[in-house]
Amino acid sequence: MTWAASERYGLSPAPAGLALVQDLLNTVSAGRPPLPDLLSDLELARDWAVGVGRAWSGPGSPVELSEGDLDQLRDLRTDLRTALAGQAGSAAAGPEVLRTLTAGLILHRDGRVALTPRGEGWRQIATATLIEIAAAQQADLWRRLKVCRNERCPVSFYDRSKNNSGVWHDVRVCGNAINLRASRARRKALAGVHPNER
Repeated sequence: MTWAASERYGLSPAPAGLALVQDLLNTVSAGRPPLPDLLSDLELARDWAVGVGRAWSGPGSPVELSEGDLDQLRDLRTDLRTALAGQAGSAAAGPEVLRTLTAGLILHRDGRVALTPRGEGWRQIATATLIEIAAAQQADLWRRLKVCRNERCPVSFYDRSKNNSGVWHDVRVCGNAINLRASRARRKALAGVHPNER
């Protein structure tokens, strides 16, 4: 199973289906030099959709995306980032669109009941994403999916720390850079203070 959008940032996938949500979030452009936004162009988006379809549900009928699906997927990604950041407001898609998503219930011979996405294109991916968020919330895993606290870094990561205290997608990349900037700012502020005022 591979989650290409997250793995390109050197991240381990979130557990179970939450990896789908993380991968959608990590379709953003980030890094140095910046990697492409996987939802910026139809060919990139189709390749990504085929990969997550296989990783999430196995081989089968792949998700077919059209040019019109890209805006909807980007809006969903923005809504999810906003939700993770705990900010008020929503993206252009708004709750009206999200309410139109539907899922089917399947009763398997062994008695398991499973939710399955309905719809095509972006709706199929969005429904699968919301199914996995609901499952993660029930398992108390949703709070561990985070957006890197470095304002210049839009990467999403799964916090595996015992006390759920992680804030950087990679401490060496983002944590060190932020801490170094803060240290320089403190030294600069102290340098501007007269020695007798310290």
